[in-house]
Amino acid sequence: MEGMAELASILILSVFAQWMAWKIKIPAILPLIVIGLALGPGSTFFTSNGEKILDGDHIFSGDLLFAFVSISVGVILFEGGLTLKLREIRHQAGVVRNLLFFGPIITLAGGGFAAHYLMGMDYSLSFLFGALIIVSGPTVVTPILRNVRPNIRINNVLKWEGILIDPLGALIAVLVYEFIQTSDFASPSTTGVFKEFFLTVASGMFVGGMAAFFLRWLLQKNRIPSYLRNVMALGMVIFAFTFAEFLAHEAGLMSTTFMGIILANVKVQELKKILSFKEDVSIILISVLFILLSSRIHVEQIEKLGLNALILFGIVILILRPLAVWLSTRNSGFNWREVVFMSWVGPKGIVAAAVASLFALQLTSGERADVNVAQAELILPLTFLMIVGTVILQGATAKPFARLLKVEREEPRGFLIAGANENSRFLAQFLQGQGVDVILADTSKTNQQEARRMGFEVFEGSILSDNVYEELDLNNIGILMAMTSSAEINTLALKYFDEEFGSNKTFRLCSKKEQELPEIEHPPCVLFGGRVDYLNLAQSVRQAKKMTIRDCNNMEDYEQICKEYHSQIIPMFRIHKDNLEVIARDLPEFSKGDQLAFIPLHNARSSSKEA
Repeated sequence: MEGMAELASILILSVFAQWMAWKIKIPAILPLIVIGLALGPGSTFFTSNGEKILDGDHIFSGDLLFAFVSISVGVILFEGGLTLKLREIRHQAGVVRNLLFFGPIITLAGGGFAAHYLMGMDYSLSFLFGALIIVSGPTVVTPILRNVRPNIRINNVLKWEGILIDPLGALIAVLVYEFIQTSDFASPSTTGVFKEFFLTVASGMFVGGMAAFFLRWLLQKNRIPSYLRNVMALGMVIFAFTFAEFLAHEAGLMSTTFMGIILANVKVQELKKILSFKEDVSIILISVLFILLSSRIHVEQIEKLGLNALILFGIVILILRPLAVWLSTRNSGFNWREVVFMSWVGPKGIVAAAVASLFALQLTSGERADVNVAQAELILPLTFLMIVGTVILQGATAKPFARLLKVEREEPRGFLIAGANENSRFLAQFLQGQGVDVILADTSKTNQQEARRMGFEVFEGSILSDNVYEELDLNNIGILMAMTSSAEINTLALKYFDEEFGSNKTFRLCSKKEQELPEIEHPPCVLFGGRVDYLNLAQSVRQAKKMTIRDCNNMEDYEQICKEYHSQIIPMFRIHKDNLEVIARDLPEFSKGDQLAFIPLHNARSSSKEA
């Protein structure tokens, strides 16, 4: 019962930590580790018998703990791989490749020598530490990027590096660990270690690729019922991980990462739903793992670190990371501001904690007489110092640093319009004239052809299709206007894109029913003051032919415009300092210098000059 209570406590606390992180806008890893340390080693100061309130070793014993940790990390990396679109990185592929080459080499060598001279560790153990801190990981990079919103180039490079460096860093750590196991760097077994390394990579990529295409085939052929697709995908991930591990030790991480990348870049039914499910699973696993692993640390291990550990931390973040980024971005087109920001953001994550825990237990078991147990015990707390330190320091300073360096992303101004009909093309023509990016989506061939003839980018398919995310570059698109003739599709489109754009950036036309029943209060997302449905708008567009623009500095100006048109106008956009604001149900607060873009309602008289 005690183990059950501890596990239940971890689950409850993990949910609380995630909520707290969201509330105060910090990476969730920080409160998770703090809770784990407080209830683990920290609690020994307050318990009567000096035992931990929470100890991961009591819940999972021996191999079971590390099997759970390994599979969990595999699922996390699969979810990360699902977010990697090759088109996102086509212009920065060279920089990512360089970071995956120079980064591990510099961190391994620099971290290894620094740990040897500062912490007095044997070369074998110090280089193992250097290998463990290679990784960054999506669990810590993604929240920072989401909070900071750096420009697209920085965002894509750091996201790809964070996900791909996890399995690569884990494999390098395994390689170093195998060297430690051989204990003789000059022995013939060294060649065998390198063979094992490449066998691991090849096995992981082969299994991951086969699993990805098999799952895709099952989904395309509709061999899995809809309610089982998410569960089947999770089962395939675990199978791929386990089978790859059977073929080659530590190949599981590579297999799940590669599986996720393949599925992200081929057409897969309901990929968005699978990704959403995996995100939920990953959040639970990450939360449990961080509390679980941090609770395993002992106070004695923390006390052994001392001042030199802080100096080591400074060398890693102030010398090694900037050097790797500088070498990787030479002749890449990145300016010095972008290079400095990427040099600063390199937090360590869950893979470092998981792999360090695995190796620390094995090296401190006393089974090998040639391993200095006292030195081996430093590996876990040192790794957690790097994790906590980088998350706190870089997570807290990344946003003001980005603002200082002026590398924050501008708010996307582009429009995605559901429907390429006459109404949509009319609005798109006006928006393009204002210098705004526009993408139209429609299933009608006639509408598609006419929109292309007018020079618009068109998505051939339903706005509700997963292909929207796969085939369209939405980096500069931040607003949805659902303007099809179907009220149902318009409503569903808003639900589909709420998460992507935000509920305050998704709008739809008023339905015919809403128009016929004025006593029904229109929702805030209804376009153009809720004055027209699809047919009313079409009639007004045909009559207007062009958008009318008038100065509108205050509500008095707006009322004067309405008076001229006998209150028969359709207010569409507020132009404020070259920015376009969609007019929805509620009128905006007009201010000096504003302009109103509108068209007369059908049959309304006009005395105004057209823009």
